[in-house]
Amino acid sequence: MMNSSEPEGKPTSIPTLQAESLRTTESVTLWKTAWRRLFRRKSALLGLGILGALIIIALTANWIAPYSPYQVLIGIEPVKMRQAPCIHLLGCPEDQPQHIMGIDGNVRDQFSRVLYGARLSLMVGLTTVSFAIVIGTILGSIAGYLGGVTDNVIMRFMDVLLAFPSLLLAIFIVSILGPGLINALLAIGIVSIPAYARVARASVLTVREMEFVEASRSLGGSTFYVLFGRILPNSLTPLIVQGTLGIATAILDAAALSFLGLGAQPPTPEWGTMLGAERNQVFTAPHLVFYPGLAIMLTVLSFNLLGDGLRDALDPRLAERGVE
Repeated sequence: MMNSSEPEGKPTSIPTLQAESLRTTESVTLWKTAWRRLFRRKSALLGLGILGALIIIALTANWIAPYSPYQVLIGIEPVKMRQAPCIHLLGCPEDQPQHIMGIDGNVRDQFSRVLYGARLSLMVGLTTVSFAIVIGTILGSIAGYLGGVTDNVIMRFMDVLLAFPSLLLAIFIVSILGPGLINALLAIGIVSIPAYARVARASVLTVREMEFVEASRSLGGSTFYVLFGRILPNSLTPLIVQGTLGIATAILDAAALSFLGLGAQPPTPEWGTMLGAERNQVFTAPHLVFYPGLAIMLTVLSFNLLGDGLRDALDPRLAERGVE
């Protein structure tokens, strides 16, 4: 005899609801613990500080920069090509226009160009990594969940891409598409896809065997729902860490392509382009290559420190050992 107090047509049982609630609570606790561990690491805080300063510079470059990055100062100020830095507080004559990082070979203010370069470099890193993460995660998740022939086809193609050095493959792609910032971004994004696909596949292979995934399948969840609604949200931790570290690599690759003349084209204020334009002046005007190089180094350092901090903070083995 059927119990009249039990509603008909509801497949979700009380134990399943309790399991889902417990899993959500554990997830929130994990992220809170991870953030607490992250902010206790001095290296991660240093990376966040440098990155925060770069973001502020990128957002306020219009107000901080004394000149437009494209403005040629001939006829505006008594300056000359590749003029050394002039800082009044450090003894530069007051009657001489102040240029903190000097004048480049096209008689433009180097300080203004370096400031605007922060905006472009951050955009390059975030754009390329976002593209690579989205495509790589979709491919890796499908390969890991479906397995079989689908897994073999997708991952063997990823292995072929990984067989080539990433920068050389990016140069090859840009050579086919043509020089330019957009093509450089597309090339860097393409060569970055295999790394995220492998990480996503490994995470999906682990998560798909967990009990809450089996519960979703038994309740009639579709393949799309189980994969992208249940498995993928619980596989994002290694992708976040990989993405943070990947931004630094993308910025370096973009600077290398621009240095070779395949990325951003003059007069775009991009650090790699600035290095390439003044590379022959490294001994006669070292300030023209030092400051763009220093900016690239600080940007890459900030993302590497932040990525290392996130990797340690999100590592469950540290929590098991009681490391806070």
